[in-house]
Amino acid sequence: MNKAKTAKPRKQQPAEELESVTIRFAGDSGDGIQLTGMQFSIATAMAGNDLSTFPDYPAEVRAPLGSLGGVSGYQIHFSSGRAWTPGDAPDVLVAMNPAALKVNLKDLRKGGQIIANSDAFNVQNLAKAGYTANPLEDGSLSDFRVIPVELTRRTGEALHGLPLTKPQAERCKNFYALGLMYWLYDRPMEGTLRWIEKEFKKNPVMVDANQKALLAGNAFAETTELFGQYYRIKKSPAELGLYRNVTGNEAMALGLLTASHLSGLELWYGSYPITPASEILHELSKYKNLGVKTFQAEDEIAAMCSVVGAAFAGALATTGTSGPGVSLKSEAMGLGVILELPMVIINVQRGGPSTGLPTKTEQSDLWQALYGRHGECPMPVLAAATPAECFATAIEACRIAIKYMTPVLVLSDGFLGIGSEPWRVPDVSRLAKFPPPKLPPPDKFQPYQRDLATLARPWALPGMPGYEHRIGGLEKADVTGAVSYDPDNHERMSALRQAKLEKVSAEVPPAQVHGPKRGKVLVVGWGSTYGAITAAVSHLQAKGEPVASVHLRHLNPLPANLGEVLGSYEHVVVPEMNMGQLVHVLRDRYLVPAVGINKIKGQAFKVAEIESRIREFLSGGRN
Repeated sequence: MNKAKTAKPRKQQPAEELESVTIRFAGDSGDGIQLTGMQFSIATAMAGNDLSTFPDYPAEVRAPLGSLGGVSGYQIHFSSGRAWTPGDAPDVLVAMNPAALKVNLKDLRKGGQIIANSDAFNVQNLAKAGYTANPLEDGSLSDFRVIPVELTRRTGEALHGLPLTKPQAERCKNFYALGLMYWLYDRPMEGTLRWIEKEFKKNPVMVDANQKALLAGNAFAETTELFGQYYRIKKSPAELGLYRNVTGNEAMALGLLTASHLSGLELWYGSYPITPASEILHELSKYKNLGVKTFQAEDEIAAMCSVVGAAFAGALATTGTSGPGVSLKSEAMGLGVILELPMVIINVQRGGPSTGLPTKTEQSDLWQALYGRHGECPMPVLAAATPAECFATAIEACRIAIKYMTPVLVLSDGFLGIGSEPWRVPDVSRLAKFPPPKLPPPDKFQPYQRDLATLARPWALPGMPGYEHRIGGLEKADVTGAVSYDPDNHERMSALRQAKLEKVSAEVPPAQVHGPKRGKVLVVGWGSTYGAITAAVSHLQAKGEPVASVHLRHLNPLPANLGEVLGSYEHVVVPEMNMGQLVHVLRDRYLVPAVGINKIKGQAFKVAEIESRIREFLSGGRN
């Protein structure tokens, strides 16, 4: 790296110590908002803070510039303690244009800071955002601390003399803003400088331009009197080890890759691109040198059928999609169940039904996961709770699939899939291996004979001498695997497929209670509600309130002790980003009067939303 492009030591300036900060970057999709947020997140992880992020962007590929519908956002909450969520309300809003301000102002806490690109607040852009006057000048933002910065002009000045067109120079303003924010929150720039050099190495002019913009923004923040001080957030306590920042989709991909290593099987990932699951395919495609096979199919049905074929051929067969894709995959998933072949299906849920809200999050596919196939078609269902946890969830799903010879469905969602947090990289040598069970001798082989401990049938591959057999979607005769229309056999085979779940149940860890073992209110969650629930419950517990929480990661089968846990509290409440799906499962299974806290806005729960509803139960205001 050019020595002139390294970060300079910070001059002595007054600093304020903060416990945590929530920042939201917002602008047009073409402003590089997601890139800016990701780089800030990486720098924050390098600074030693715990963090949680959530990107938010429009579904339209090319929304009109300056329009309200085209606003892209990236929120990061970082802390000296535990950052359970991306934050309820931003403390700082970096607004690249009037539309970004208009869309996000309602979320900014009163007294919060607005850093606005004043160059973008011209007559044309103000009109697009629905402003009749400039909010930076008319006093309407008096509840906030407004810091206008001429980002576009200052970026152009910093890049003067480089062989760039005006639009090319203006596109670097996100790095100018990033450098400014790095100074304000004492973030290291070295990682971003290296990233720019690597990312734009084929275009040296852009390497020079983006690095200059970053450093110029940092220098401006240090020398201007607009800020006057910067902020420090102490490092978070953390277990020693190697850490990296990961999204849930990246962690899921790495989990599948690790499962391939632990099982000794070649990884097959057959998928059709769909938001917000596509990044799993993108990530796995980087590992062809490790024998990973990625297949972009022409549609969801073909993708799922390729997985069935890969499982039959002996691969670790996996796929990923979102809700509409699961609908199309359902028939072939049923084929996987009746064939009793191991495969993993990942559903990164989004707002529905139909195309719904492609870039927004939701948890409305639980019933689909549990019951969304014709016939008696049981499958184990797992759900990750955090972006980093997607890694272990993927491994666990593969292990269950291979051990019990069954398809397994994994639930993630948009909040987890594209959100990020620090992940402690495990020592793979310490992870348990799970190779496929050994086959019986050829003279004792029957396609549907069963291991008594797991009820799994043998996984005999095509072309193995002595293990020739046929399979298909018609019902199988017990043991022999011949086609059978016998009613008693069909009932027996249906019962055996269901009994596999009972075998899996013996391995499901007991439900762990966070808080008192008995009390007034138990909050039950699953999936990405984990952070908001845990933060809300922990805050109430610190105030002495009799509240506890339980988070479910195995949804089918459920933990064996769950009924006993539910019966130990006066009220059971279930926050879900749906109309109340787990609530009905708990009522049906355990006959408890569980009550839902529901949100179906394409947005994750805020901690305050859950806490306020819990208080209603604690005060006796709800039944």
